[in-house]
Order: sequence, then C-alpha cells, then structure tokens
Amino acid sequence: MEYRKLWIGLGLVMAIGFAVLGGVGYHVLQNAPPIPSEVVTTEGKVLFSGSTILDGQNAWQSVGGQEVGTVWGHGAYVAPDWSADWLHRESVFILNRWAQAEGAVNYDALSPEKQGGLQSRLQATMRRNSYDPATGRITVDPVRAEAFEELATHYADVFSNGRNDYAIPRGALTDPSKLRSMSTFFWWTSWAASTNRPGSEVSYTQNWPHEVLVGNRPTGGTVVWSVISFVMLLAGIGSMVWYFAAQERLPLGQSIPERDPLLGFDPTPSQKATVKYFFVVAALWVVQVGLGALTAHYGVEGSGFYGIPLDRWLPYAVVRTWHLQLGIFWIATSWLATGLYIVPAVSGAEPKGQRLGVNILFVAVVAVVVGSLAGEWAGIEHKLGNLDSFWFGIQGYEYVDLGRFWQILLFGGLCFWLWLMWRGLKPALARRDEGHSLLLLFLVSSIAIPLFYAAGLMYGSRSNLLTAEYWRWWVVHLWVEGFFEVFATVVIAFLFTRLKLLEIRSATRAVLFSTAIFLSGGIIGTFHHLYFAGTPDVVLALGAVFSALEVVPLALIGFQAWENIRLVRDRDKARWVTAYKWPVYFFVSVSFWNFVGAGLFGFLINPPIALYYSQGLNLTPVHAHTALFGVYGMLGLGLMLFCLRALRPGMAWKSKPVALAFWTINIGLALMVLISLLPIGLMQLWASVEYGTWYARSSEFMHHGPMNTLRWLRMVGDTIFAFGALVLGWFVLGLITGHSFDRTGRVEEGRWEVTAAKPSSGD
Repeated sequence: MEYRKLWIGLGLVMAIGFAVLGGVGYHVLQNAPPIPSEVVTTEGKVLFSGSTILDGQNAWQSVGGQEVGTVWGHGAYVAPDWSADWLHRESVFILNRWAQAEGAVNYDALSPEKQGGLQSRLQATMRRNSYDPATGRITVDPVRAEAFEELATHYADVFSNGRNDYAIPRGALTDPSKLRSMSTFFWWTSWAASTNRPGSEVSYTQNWPHEVLVGNRPTGGTVVWSVISFVMLLAGIGSMVWYFAAQERLPLGQSIPERDPLLGFDPTPSQKATVKYFFVVAALWVVQVGLGALTAHYGVEGSGFYGIPLDRWLPYAVVRTWHLQLGIFWIATSWLATGLYIVPAVSGAEPKGQRLGVNILFVAVVAVVVGSLAGEWAGIEHKLGNLDSFWFGIQGYEYVDLGRFWQILLFGGLCFWLWLMWRGLKPALARRDEGHSLLLLFLVSSIAIPLFYAAGLMYGSRSNLLTAEYWRWWVVHLWVEGFFEVFATVVIAFLFTRLKLLEIRSATRAVLFSTAIFLSGGIIGTFHHLYFAGTPDVVLALGAVFSALEVVPLALIGFQAWENIRLVRDRDKARWVTAYKWPVYFFVSVSFWNFVGAGLFGFLINPPIALYYSQGLNLTPVHAHTALFGVYGMLGLGLMLFCLRALRPGMAWKSKPVALAFWTINIGLALMVLISLLPIGLMQLWASVEYGTWYARSSEFMHHGPMNTLRWLRMVGDTIFAFGALVLGWFVLGLITGHSFDRTGRVEEGRWEVTAAKPSSGD
C-alpha cells in the first residue's frame, strides 16, 4: 500500500512504452525497404533476383557480417561501411561513364557547369524509386547494370584476395556465386540508402549516409527533432533537480551497526556453489581484454600481430566476435551468479536440490560459451561443411553473433535460472513483510531477463535486414542496457540492506522511482538505434525525444556515487565497512562512467543530427567502451567482489592488489578513450561532415599519418587497462589458493584485529 503510486507509475510507464514500441515497430516492419522479386534494366535484362539478395545477406553473415565493416552504419570499424562505399563507388562510376560519353577523360576533367549538370542527372537517376509493388520488380538504367558488374568484380577481389587495410584475410570468401550474391546484398543496402521512399523526398534510410553526389543530406526532421531533444533534456534535468531538492534527506550512516551483520554467517550449499561462477567471470574477462587489445592492433597492422600472420588462424572477424561475445557472457554470468547468491539470503531458507540446480546451470553456461565460440570460429573459417552456419556458427549480427542453436540453449539456460530464482524466492514472497515490494521488483526484473533475450529469436536467417535490426536492438538495448540494469540496481539495494547500510523502506522507494524514471525514456528510446536503419521518420522523432530523457537521471548520478562513498568513509562509527570498500568503489566507478559514458559520450552521438554524421565512426566505440564496460562491466566486477567478500566476511583481504587493479582499470579506460578513440572519432566526424561518410571510413583517410599515430597511442591505455585486468584476475585466483587473504589480521567484532601492523587509511 505504501508504494502503490510508485507501482502504478512503473506499470503505466511499461504499458505505454511497450505499446508504443510494439505498435510503431509493427508499422516500421510493414514499411521496410522492399526486397524485390527481380532487378531488371529498362531494356528488360534480368540483373539478379530477390532470392539472390537474401543469399548475399547469408554470405555476408557467414564471413562475419557486422564484424567485418558496417552496413547502414552498424558493425565494426576497420573495413568500410559497405552501403556507403558501394553508393560512392557506383556514383563515381556512373559520372565517369557519362563524362566519357561527352568526350572527357573522366568526371573531374569536366567544367564546373557540366559537372553540376551531370550531378543533377545522377541524383534524378539514383533517387527515383522504380520499385513496382504489383510485379515486385526494380527497374534500373543500363549504366547502373554496368556499374554493378564493375563493383561486383571489385568486391569479389576484396574478399577473395583480402585487404590488409580492411583486416580482411586472403580467402575470406572464395565461392564465385556467393561473392556475386554478396554484391547484390551490398547493392540493395545502397539502393535503400539513396532511393526515395514512396510519396517522400527522403530515402528509406532518412538520407543516410552523407553523400553529396546523390543529394544525401540531413533531412528537416533530423535537424528539428535534434533541437527538440536538447529542449527535452534540459526540461528533464530541471524537473529532476526540482524533485530532488524537494525531498527530505536523512543523514547517512546514523543507523550503521557497530559490527558486520554477516559475521557468523554460514553460506548455504548453493551460495558456495556460486563461487566457481565468479572465477569463470574473472577468467573470461582477462581473455576478453586480451582479445580487445588484439582487435585494436588489427586496425593498425591488418593481417597479424607484430609480423606474425595471426589472421591465418584467428582473423579479425573471429577476434572481434569473441571480444564482444565474451563481454556479454562474463557480465551476464556475474549478474546471474549474484542473483543465485542473493536468493537464500533474502529467503532465509534454501529449497531442496538448489545446489544441484546451480551446478547444472554452471555446466550449461560453460557449454554454451565454449560451443558458441567454437562455432563462430568454424563458421567464419568455413569449417562447418554442410551444417548451416547461421544455426551452429555465426549469425553475423553484433552482440548476438552466436549461432541460433547456441542462442536457443542460452535462452533455455536463462529460463532454468529463472526457475531456480523463483523456487528460492517463494518463501520470502509469501511472507509479505517490509521488503516485499523490493523482492517483487527483483522477481519482475528476473522474469524480464529471459523474456527480452527471447527477442533475439524473432528473426530468421533470411529475414529483411530491418527486421533483424529491430529485434536485435530489443536484445542489446532492452535486455543488456535495460532490465539487466534494473536487476543489478535491485541486487545492490539488497546487498546494502543486508549489510544494514540502507533501510529497506528508503531503498525500495529509491529503486522503484529510479526504475520508473529510467524506463520512461529507455523503452521507447530503443528507437534511437534505428534512426537510419530503413525506418520512417516517426522512429526518428520518438527516438530523439525519449532517448534524450534516458540521459536525465544520469545528470544527478553523482548523488548516488557520493552516498556510496560516504558509506565506506565513516571509519569511526563502523570500521568493518572498510572491508567492503573496494567492491563499493567499483559501484562508485559505475556511477562515474554512467555519467561520462552513457551520459556525455552517449548524448554526443545521440541527437539525430549528430548521429547522421557520426554513425559507424569511432565516436560509437567511445560510447560503447565507456558505457558497456564502464557501467555494466564495472558493475559485474563490483558484484563479483561483493559476493566473494560476503561469503567469507571474517577474513581480511590484501587490499593493495584490489586498489591497484581498480585504479589501473579506470585510468587505462580513460586513456584508451581520451588519447586514441575520441580524437580518431572527432577527426572522422570532420571528414564525414566535410566530404561524406564514405571518406571518413576509407582506407585513404584511416591510414594516413596522424590517424595511424592515434591508433598506436591506444597502446598506452590498453596496456594499463590490461595490467589491471591481470592483477584483478590474479587476486580472484588467490581467493582459491589463499594468497589473496591477509593472514596478519581478520575482521571481527566490528573492528580490525591485527597481529602485525595496523592497516593504513588506504587499505
């Protein structure tokens, strides 16, 4: 009853949000760029069929898909954006052919007046929508057919003979029919990017990419909705400040107990069984960091590692796929293990067989991780024989690369995890005590985790690219960035209330309120990933407004960070709290990177006009690294350390390794971004605005002197970051061997009992 208004508000936010997301999504998918039955010339010659386009999409997926360059701006950043690259090359080919017909050597040799005339002719040719819904045919001029044949030969050479500048190895794809099919897919994505939507003067992709030759420039809606998003951001921040200022705030720490509430705590069998999850988390994280450094190096050297031809065994597409997938795996494993650890603590009892269930789930998780990674390598290396690469190898879509078979197994594992959570929480839910609302939100967020991962099963191997993109972002945005964050917020609240550092009542109100505020922008804000993915302008409007609201709560994230710091700084009242200092400091770093990565760097590319020029450039990984790892990665590490700390509360840790790891990880991440990724992204942004998206992604621009220097500078931050990862991994391993425990002292009876030296304030 006390939280009724908050629950009603949260319910309305979710109901309205998903009604809009689903309703508009249905409209979007019904009006996706059409895949024709045939593409024919005005002379009646069949150039290729629609089934060939889908075959080409599958061929593109089999070599890595979005892990090798980008399409419509989504994917990896070393190779070109194939849509923008094809569009520019086709445009130049046509202009040169027309110029030669007028007796000139090429288009550049013409006078400015004649160039302007040919460019106007090109725009009329490329932007005219010749798709006939009655026959399903697209009709093109013969010169476009010539251009297709020329470019098909070029791209076949790129993927069969390899390109060092693109980190594409020799033999990436050699089947002539698949190479030609892949070119038809690139042609179709370029056609959608330059052809006006019926009844409009704007292309299917809202005139993205920026390409002056065909008249692709920002639309009026792109500019107007960007301005409105700025206004909504300021209005939201002002309202949030007003709300916070009106709240009565009690002094922190006044009810902190004098001794650790977990002293004397005897972990249940299932809680002890979660320990191995955290060791796997640490191992996977260290491997992911190493793969990240290798991925960055491929951007410089292209084909190897300091002269070693590593791409013969681990091509760039495999390394980047593993880097992203391991990031999802270890973060999710940390959060799932924390949930399993929390259940007996809040219920006060453990169901029969819970430990067995936790162990079975662990085996399933390891099987999915190992199996999917092996399948991705085998798929990209064409080792699967007659097996379908989409099912057992790689889907080719960023963050959901794992084959559909492994994806289904993972979904089944998440459902089994939910069942373990439910059976453990039932006794506590039946009590309906003071923490019932917090527990109920915990259950709701747990249900959402397998539910929203299931969105990744809503498209097939031959679905329209927009269909796959729409549901993929349900997984990436709503599953990873949405309900996992809600789940983690509730878990942290439980941990702090378990230590009696927060009151259940205030924690419940704060979690319900923050969840409602976050989801009010976060659900519909999913559309900001789809501005230029073949969607109509309604997506641009909704995405701009509601994704701006996502940033609003981050403007006041410092309050949460400062409260967490104060919880562990009051050494005089409760010295035992310092034993949890470094897990809590990881939560503090989550707040910092939430503001910087998701807030500042997120909004840097979030308004439509900003993303129009920066989509597919290195400003995106600036946001991705600081938001995905800075927020969710740090949160996963913090939860891991907190649970490992709480399992043995009476044993003192050697805090210096954790402190060293904490600072080197954060400093390394900051340097990685500030002295490498951000300058590269800003230089690319300038090139995109000045010349076009194709040029900002071209090898000519990406491999000239200053850009190569900036890429090499990333080694500074990467090395510091990797050192911190190794230190933390060694520390976690030491919790097994015992070398991470401080044998000179232990935490007991609310104070440090030390036989050798008293810990300093920095320990």
